[in-house]
Amino acid sequence: MYKYNDFDAAFLAERNRQFRAQVERRIDGALTEDEFKPLRLMNGLYLQLHAYMLRVAIPYGTLNPDQMRALALLAQKWDKGYGHFTTRQNIQYNWPKLRDVPDMLDALAEVNLHAIQTSGNTIRNVTADHFAGAAADEIEDPRPIAELIRQWSTDHPEFQFMGRKFKIAVSGASNDRAVLKAHDLAVQIVKNEEGEVGYQVLVGGGLGRTPMIGKVLNDFVAADDLLPYIESVISVWNQLGRRDNKYKARIKITVHELGLDKIRELTEERFAQVRPTFGGADQALFEDIKRHFAAPAFRDGGTEAFDAAYDADPVFRAWADTNLAAHKAPGHAIATISIKKHGATPGDATAEQMRAMADIAEEFAYGELRISHEQNVILPHVHKNDLPAIHARLKAADLATANIGLISDIIACPGMDYCALATARSIPVAQEIATRFEDLKMEHDVGHLQIKISGCINACGHHHVGHIGILGLDRAGVENYQITLGGDATETAAIGTRTGPGFAYDEIVPAVERIVETYLAQRDGAEETFLQTFRRVGMEPFKTALYPASEKKVA
Repeated sequence: MYKYNDFDAAFLAERNRQFRAQVERRIDGALTEDEFKPLRLMNGLYLQLHAYMLRVAIPYGTLNPDQMRALALLAQKWDKGYGHFTTRQNIQYNWPKLRDVPDMLDALAEVNLHAIQTSGNTIRNVTADHFAGAAADEIEDPRPIAELIRQWSTDHPEFQFMGRKFKIAVSGASNDRAVLKAHDLAVQIVKNEEGEVGYQVLVGGGLGRTPMIGKVLNDFVAADDLLPYIESVISVWNQLGRRDNKYKARIKITVHELGLDKIRELTEERFAQVRPTFGGADQALFEDIKRHFAAPAFRDGGTEAFDAAYDADPVFRAWADTNLAAHKAPGHAIATISIKKHGATPGDATAEQMRAMADIAEEFAYGELRISHEQNVILPHVHKNDLPAIHARLKAADLATANIGLISDIIACPGMDYCALATARSIPVAQEIATRFEDLKMEHDVGHLQIKISGCINACGHHHVGHIGILGLDRAGVENYQITLGGDATETAAIGTRTGPGFAYDEIVPAVERIVETYLAQRDGAEETFLQTFRRVGMEPFKTALYPASEKKVA
C-alpha cells in the first residue's frame, strides 16, 4: 500500500496547522459558524444534529494495522468508543469536541491518514473494489489508479469549488463490487482485442433524488491517457453543470440534458487541449505508485487445518460458507468480517474491535485490511490454514457473525439518529429486520438478499440499488417508509421499482417479511436468488402480498 513521502507528510502537516489556527479562531469568536463552515468542510468536519462529525478518508478502502489502531485511538480518546464505517469506505466519528479535532487530525497524520476532501463540492474519496489485489476475477489491481487520482485531485485548483461533489470509483474485476454505475465517473480496467490493458470510463451515474445508471463514455482509454481524460471529463462538466439548483448540479443531470454523445464530443475536444500539458509526468508518478502495491509473498502449503475444521465444526463451516471468497493465490481466501451482528448498528465498530482486527491482520493477513462500501471489514489475503485461528479470535471480539450477503447484512445510513439531513430513522429499522429474521431462523434458507436503507432522499444507504430498498421519509411529521424492489449494485446494475404507497414505522418490518415469504413461495428452487425470482415473476405477486385489497396505506 502507498506510504507517504516527505512532500506528502509536509503537505499534510501544514494543512493541519492551518486548520488548527482556524479552529482556535472559531472557538474564541473571531469566526462565526457561517464563516467557519467552508473551512471545516474542507477538512471533513460536519455539524450534525447533536455534535460535530469528523469523516476520515480511507482511500480506496485500504488500511494497515497501525492505521486501524489509530482509528481505534480516535474512537477511544476523543469520541464515545466507536466509529462508523460508511458506504464510501470512510469512517465517521459522531461525537468529537471541536477543540479536539486538530489533535485527531495530527494523530491521523502520524499514520498517513487525513480527512481532506471527504466533504465539500470537490472530488471526494476515491473508492475501489474491496477485494482489489486479491480477487480471482481481477485483471489488475485498481488501487494504483485510485492513488494516482487521489494525488492528482487533492487540492486541484480547478476542482475545489464545483457546483456539487464528484464521486469516482475504480475496479479491475469482471464482477462489479464497487457500484461503478452509481458514480459520477467510474474506471473499469479492461482488455482490448489485442490483449492490451486499458480503461473503460463511465459517467453520469448517481443515486439521490434522481437516480441514474452510469453510461459508457469511452470503451477503451489507453493507460497513458487516463488521467488527462478524467480531467477533461470533469472540466467539461464543471463548466457546463448547473449552479442554479443544487439538486440539478450533478453530472448525471448534465449528461441527461445534453446527451451522452454531446458530452463525449466536448470531452474529446477538451482532451486534445489537456493531454499535451501532462508531458508524461503522470506516467512517471504512476510507475512509482505501482511499486507500493506489489502483492505479498504468499506462502505455500496445503489446507489440511482448514479442511479438518470445516468438517468438524459446524459453526466454523457456516462462517466459512458465507464470509469467504475466492482468492487468486493457491491455498488462500478473502475473509470478510461482518460489522453487522444481529441487532447491532450496521457499520459501527468499537475501539476494542478495531484493535482486534488490526492484530489479526498483522499476525495472519500480511498486514492488510480493507473497508467495503457495504460497511464491513475485509482481510484480503489469508492462508486457509489460518482461518480456524482467525475465526476463534473473531469470536472472542464478537465479530464472527456468519451473514455476509444475507438478509441481515444490511447497508444503512445513520439516519435521523445522527444526520441533520435525515427525515426518518434507518438504524432501528435495520436492527429490527436483522433480529426478526434471526429469530425466525430464515436467513440461510432465504440466501443472497441485499437490503439497503436510507433515512432521506439523498440515498447514502444506496436504497435504489438494493434488492429490497427502503427509503424513510417525513409525511406530515410521521415517519413513512417507501419500498423498492429489484435494485442491483453489480455489473448488471438497475434502479429498484417502487412497490406503491409507503408504510408506517411499525409496519415496515412486517412488510419486509411478506416480501420474503412471497419470494420463498415464488422461487424456482432453492438456488434461485431473490433478484432472479423478481426478474422472472415481476412486481405483481409482491404488490399483492404488500397491499391486500381490504387495507389502505399512507401515500
